[in-house]
Amino acid sequence: MTVTRTTHTPAEAPAGRAPTPRDRRRKPRKVVVPLVVTAAITGAAVLGVTRPWERQESGAARPPVEHGTVAVQKGSLSSGIQIAGTLGYDEPTPVVAAGRGTVTALPAVGDVVKPGGKLYEADGTAVVLMRGSRPLWRDLGPGTGNGPDVQQLKRNLVDLGYADGLGLAVDEKFTQGTGIAIKRWQKSLGVRQTGTVALGSVVMLPQASVRVQQLGVQLGAPLGSASIMTVSGTGLVVTVRPADNQLSRFKPAGRVEVRLSDGGTVTGRVRSLIRGGSAGQGEGDSGGDGDRQKTTVTVALDSQSQARKTGPSSVTVTVVGDSVSDALIVPVTALLALDGGGYGVKVVDGTATRLVKVRLGLIADAQAQISGSVQPGTQVVVPK
Repeated sequence: MTVTRTTHTPAEAPAGRAPTPRDRRRKPRKVVVPLVVTAAITGAAVLGVTRPWERQESGAARPPVEHGTVAVQKGSLSSGIQIAGTLGYDEPTPVVAAGRGTVTALPAVGDVVKPGGKLYEADGTAVVLMRGSRPLWRDLGPGTGNGPDVQQLKRNLVDLGYADGLGLAVDEKFTQGTGIAIKRWQKSLGVRQTGTVALGSVVMLPQASVRVQQLGVQLGAPLGSASIMTVSGTGLVVTVRPADNQLSRFKPAGRVEVRLSDGGTVTGRVRSLIRGGSAGQGEGDSGGDGDRQKTTVTVALDSQSQARKTGPSSVTVTVVGDSVSDALIVPVTALLALDGGGYGVKVVDGTATRLVKVRLGLIADAQAQISGSVQPGTQVVVPK
């Protein structure tokens, strides 16, 4: 680019004489001086390949990268994930006593109680377990109004065999046959046959059978001061608390594999996903503040017998995703993002390397399935 600048110089007198006043009055002459300004243009070389996992920095700031080689492997690859879990008993439930009295007998931790059996004792009288989702809130006897609690009691009397031959309908009406079935039940317990179920003499719980998980009071404690105990179902389940980015792997009724603490494995299926973490906790769950914010996934096991050999313990849950076999596999760090799209690998060819374009398949556990002009055993370049 050329720029002109105008300068003013005084007019010169003819050679051989001194300047006259006229010479001094002459206008200055214009002199054009060319000034050349050169624009320096800096160029940047365009890289043909980049490593997608490396941060691109200036050449001065980027430290040298040391490289090594690995062989292209042939084998299987799976996108499944593994996550730590807990094997424990299902449906932990606190037992809250109704009525008044003093605790006079308690079961041992680990005892299993079935419907119709004694759960604990108050004032020397057995408190019996029955199955139902609704706790009793009143005495049930002649003159009792209709209600779902009556129906729940009648269902237990029928299931336990105390209504045999009475033609007792399982409905919400307290009938004469209901009173007779109650007296039969009371006779089997060795207590006074009143035909009335007093509040506090029965505990209704939803499980078919319960296992005593933890005692909440000591002998001699007054009823109502605290939950008597915590019970659970007798079946073992697995609970896991995946991170949010792992939740999509757990599908309702999805299949999983559980590795037990003794090295054995058992299969199972996803039974529930509950936000918050506390519901459905099995025995041994930590239930910390951080865990409460996560989703609790409960896995029902296909085999209880194998799980009972180890009992409550830590386990590893594998959720199987997509998988391939007989695949060519390289570390993801061997992949190079090509200028213009796609990926390639640097193949060692004697003392030199050459860039080979490949197609990507399944990526899992920092490994990538590739296909193209590469063979098993071929050495490819990776950063150390």
